[in-house]
Amino acid sequence: MKPNNIILDKSKLFALSIIKLYKYLCKEKKEFVISKQILRSATSIGANAKEASLSQSKRDYIAKLSISLKEAGETEYWLELLYDSKFIDEKKYNFLYYKNTEIIRIITSILKTARNNL
Repeated sequence: MKPNNIILDKSKLFALSIIKLYKYLCKEKKEFVISKQILRSATSIGANAKEASLSQSKRDYIAKLSISLKEAGETEYWLELLYDSKFIDEKKYNFLYYKNTEIIRIITSILKTARNNL
């Protein structure tokens, strides 16, 4: 049975939402630049969190999870650009922005605890 890991679960669900957004942006809006950037950064959040969960040391864990946090920050920027340039509406932006912010808060909390326990 797979252990429950909140950051892996939330980042995977978020990545799936971004994949849907990417498909929409390419097909409906004919937007290919920012959509590719957000696809890369948003899917990288979970990929790096997964690597962190398999790390060999606490320092490696912190390093990989820190990359996840940076990718979430980059994703926030791309979301803002998509909204400000009118490629996504307010409802979609608010939903995705909230999910991303939730991930940022969780990762920040995990990193704080991990660094305090070094």
